[in-house]
Amino acid sequence: MGDIAKGVLVGAWGLLVGWILPTTINLAILGFTVFPSVDDEFGVARLRPATPHGATLLLVLAVLFGLILYALQNPLYRILEGYLLWPPAAYGRRCRHHQKVRTALDDRLTLLRLERQSRAGTLREPEARTLARLSGSPHLTRWREADRRRSLTQRALLQEQLARYPVDTDQIAPTRLGNAIRRFEEYGHDRYRLDTQLLWNELQATAPDQACRQVDAARTSVDFFVALLYGHAVLVVLALAALTAPDAAPIRLLPAAAAVTVLIPVWYRSAVVATDEWATAVRALVNVGRGPLAHSLGFALPKGLADERAMWTMVSKFTRIPYDDPAVAVDRFRRQLEPPSAPPASPPGPGPAD
Repeated sequence: MGDIAKGVLVGAWGLLVGWILPTTINLAILGFTVFPSVDDEFGVARLRPATPHGATLLLVLAVLFGLILYALQNPLYRILEGYLLWPPAAYGRRCRHHQKVRTALDDRLTLLRLERQSRAGTLREPEARTLARLSGSPHLTRWREADRRRSLTQRALLQEQLARYPVDTDQIAPTRLGNAIRRFEEYGHDRYRLDTQLLWNELQATAPDQACRQVDAARTSVDFFVALLYGHAVLVVLALAALTAPDAAPIRLLPAAAAVTVLIPVWYRSAVVATDEWATAVRALVNVGRGPLAHSLGFALPKGLADERAMWTMVSKFTRIPYDDPAVAVDRFRRQLEPPSAPPASPPGPGPAD
């Protein structure tokens, strides 16, 4: 019973902090900026938080709209990731842009590392050729001197930016948030050939509870900024629409719309940065959860990494495509099921009376 209550509280905390709290903030801003600037003929005076029933109505609306946003979180994320409602031309152009950005970051860090090895005298011949190529590369000219003056901490920030991109350049998404999320979506497949997108429910069902809670808690931070971002976008539209109302107060509406507009990219950037903790939690979930997952599916985790990658490749195909005869190749990874234990023998009863 305690475990059930704990699970409910954890799920409710993600909903409350990730979606209802930012919705409350957005509605409060709406009530204190837009509503007082609109003539009462629109019937919004009772919606102001300062009115007797305003605070109660604010909470009710926050819960209602928070639940709606929670139910729509997948399409809301997909828009920001660049997968939904993006024209094909814009999608392709932004993907090529981020591929260039990722390549430039990788080359800049490689150049800094090879220059450090050259000064230490540990450079090998293939690395020397790479150093010569990067040193004369025109696309690094704008950063070369500035990068050399960077401290170790500043260079670590460059590595952090590179880490927010997928390892496979074919997985590049058209937005920074899409790439920041895609990097840990591909982690299991890149390291172990475990398709975590396909087997996510099975992985969460068998992984340690602490690892699952870490993933949920880390995602809550990203949800919070995403909900704030969408709410601010709606606030801008409503503030501009309120300018058409009779006796509207532009001196209040325009600064409010401008301030909220400035905050939208701030929340987007905050959501991208918040994915770092989410990525760490998912990585831990994959690393510690793949063993219990294999066991629960009836497989023995191979000792060699190459065999493990082959096993997860077969398991993913077996789950994704219809069954066919070659699918029995996965049998070589199946573990010997333990026979059910025999019930303990009952103690011998008293012997027959003499």
